[in-house]
Amino acid sequence: MSAISQWQLRAAFAARLSEMYGQEVPAYTTLVDVSREVNEDVLRARGADAERLGSIGRVTAERHGAIRVGTPRELAQVARVFGALGMHPVGFYDLREAAASAVPVISTAFRPVDGEELARNPFRVFTSLLTPADPRFFDPDLRARLETFLAGRELFPPELLALADRAEAEKELPEDDAERFLQLAVGAFELSGEPVDKAWYETLERVSAVAADIGGVRSTHINHLTPRVLDIDELYRRMTDRGIEMIDTIQGPPAWKGPDVLLRQTSFRALAEPRAMRTPDGSVVSGALRVRFGEVEARGIALTREGRALYDELLGHIDEQANRNPAEARSEIARAVWERHMPGSEEELAAEQLAYFTYRPADDRPRDGSRPPTTIGELLRQGWVRAEPIVYEDFLPRSAAGIFQSNLSGEGTRDNDQEGTAYDAAWLSGAIGRDVLDPYALYTRQQSSSLAHVARELDLTDALG
Repeated sequence: MSAISQWQLRAAFAARLSEMYGQEVPAYTTLVDVSREVNEDVLRARGADAERLGSIGRVTAERHGAIRVGTPRELAQVARVFGALGMHPVGFYDLREAAASAVPVISTAFRPVDGEELARNPFRVFTSLLTPADPRFFDPDLRARLETFLAGRELFPPELLALADRAEAEKELPEDDAERFLQLAVGAFELSGEPVDKAWYETLERVSAVAADIGGVRSTHINHLTPRVLDIDELYRRMTDRGIEMIDTIQGPPAWKGPDVLLRQTSFRALAEPRAMRTPDGSVVSGALRVRFGEVEARGIALTREGRALYDELLGHIDEQANRNPAEARSEIARAVWERHMPGSEEELAAEQLAYFTYRPADDRPRDGSRPPTTIGELLRQGWVRAEPIVYEDFLPRSAAGIFQSNLSGEGTRDNDQEGTAYDAAWLSGAIGRDVLDPYALYTRQQSSSLAHVARELDLTDALG
């Protein structure tokens, strides 16, 4: 019997999750169809340049999912399921601080980290953990009730976790076991038909709709599944033309004539989905919950720490100007700020070390015996090396919080007189029993490896090494 490797498991899981979610949320299928149409049109119009940040095969298959869990124990179990698929926790995101309203979660993203694995299938899952210990959201009584409720549920069956551990240890599963693993894993993220305790759900919803979605039900589910598109502005127009209600904005950097950086995201609004609700007298009535939405993303170039500091600074400028000029469209303000301050070409981003690239000696580099220059900017300008942008594989907490918020029916409540509970990547690593990796370190390693090759080829070891 043939064995199924981790990347094949990952690709199959992403495809099956997509099929399941499309059946549960038909508007998602529309989103995927429109994304594919836009990508095909961009490919026709721009040719090879359209594949500068990933082949069309990768972009078409690419998905990111989002799930939410309630306890460190549940998060550690999720890590085992994704570990089976060759996915590692990368990055720490504090959405409590990224949102003005009540989003009481911290998050990480599980994804492949090796360049070859990302090229095969870059499936990633943004995974949020509820923070019941934060007194800004939960008073002692509600915290105790919530923790008791969460301790009493089981999200992932023991058989799934045993198969996951085996797949992670052996880097593959026999065909029959792989099939069983995929059935159980997809089933764990299906929307449950079990009636929701109406009073308990509403108690949590008064604090936060996100808290209710995590701690108000006895199961978890996929919250959104996100295709990748090459022109998100065009997708937004086409979805709106089809009568699908989109959120008000595209989150992240503005549309402009320079290089795409980081991540732009938007979504259709969360849909009211019928759910069975159990009332205090024990009867079951039909209700509706609005928690799942259809997100879409356009990925750009990964920024270095310096580039990210510039990005955050420019967001501050945009916020200030938008507050001073409420009648002016924020997108126009953002574009003007970008064109004044953000380098307008990949070459400038590389020369100023604001973004990550892989470098290789140019095939048509000078061969006249002259010595190459010793800076990346000059090596690029004089044609000695070529730079390929490294795609941003991670997330922006402000954008994630913005999408969460824009799909909530209410602001929730938050007591800012209380001191928030501190969490960081080290705490999260301890909670799940595996290192939460630093995305900057991953990009730096990829770039440094290519520079070492350039240095050897051009005899620049002292200058670049």
